[in-house]
Amino acid sequence: MTRRTSVIPKAPVARILMECGAKRVSADAVDAFAEVITEMTEKIALQASKIAQHSGRKTVQEEDIKLAVK
Repeated sequence: MTRRTSVIPKAPVARILMECGAKRVSADAVDAFAEVITEMTEKIALQASKIAQHSGRKTVQEEDIKLAVK
């Protein structure tokens, strides 16, 4: 099985899970959660980029991110 290298560091991902109440977190859970976070953030980033382009800008701004999440 080949593993995909995550853009998001594993330590912060594990810390998020721990701060949300997990007593222990397996390496596979960290990998799965990082993959889900990456997929979600890529979709948001793509949408925010489209919003900026539609507004005639090359720069993605805070409002674009907030609108993309909605």
